Amino acid sequence: MGDLLTISALESGYGLIQVLWGSSLSVSLNQSVVLLGVNGAGKTTLLKTIAGLLTAWNGKIVFDGIDITRAKPNKRIAGGIGYMSELGIFPNLTVEENLKLGGYFRTEKQNRKRAEDMYEYFPDLKEYRKKMGASLSGGQRKMLGVAKTLMSNPKLVIMDEPSSGLSPKFVKKVVEVLKFLHEREKLSMLIAEQNVSFIDFAQKIYILDKGQVTFGGDVEELKGNDTIRKTYFGISH
Repeated sequence: MGDLLTISALESGYGLIQVLWGSSLSVSLNQSVVLLGVNGAGKTTLLKTIAGLLTAWNGKIVFDGIDITRAKPNKRIAGGIGYMSELGIFPNLTVEENLKLGGYFRTEKQNRKRAEDMYEYFPDLKEYRKKMGASLSGGQRKMLGVAKTLMSNPKLVIMDEPSSGLSPKFVKKVVEVLKFLHEREKLSMLIAEQNVSFIDFAQKIYILDKGQVTFGGDVEELKGNDTIRKTYFGISH
């Protein structure tokens, strides 16, 4: 598999506060990657820098063979990056309006067809398509956030903590949905999480700690690392 996204020695932050310190990772074509880290590790900063919402101070971001380190956010979206924030939706817009906004760079005909795909994947959204995002349950909002992100028909989907605010039962549902979409849509995915339930979905795992990538490997390698196993799973030999 060739790399769709390559991040090299990335540094970024807010104002005078540096958060990322030389972080590097990659996502291959059709690969599901989970970025694990506790609160404050720098996961959101990393995703926002990939999406162009934060400026890269140093380092390089290459997407689909093109250096996008200095590209504007709209160029990155139009080029095939779909970004879902932790909130994921606009609560003051209807389900239909959220989906339409997700397909902002596509034609009305393309958006109508794509919306039908989303309603097939998420039947609740079709039933509530005229309702405001704020009126949906936490789980429904998360599904709308996923659908909104997919409206642009992205090559790469990056998601910031899709488990946030959900019960353990619904976290399992989200993992199942993402597995289905990964297969159905042939997506490349980078998901930032602190919930270890998502490792079952991952083909590759990175761990971010204090703004630095401290581990990169598959599930078996992760579970074979004593320090990581104790930190994330609470178990040791």
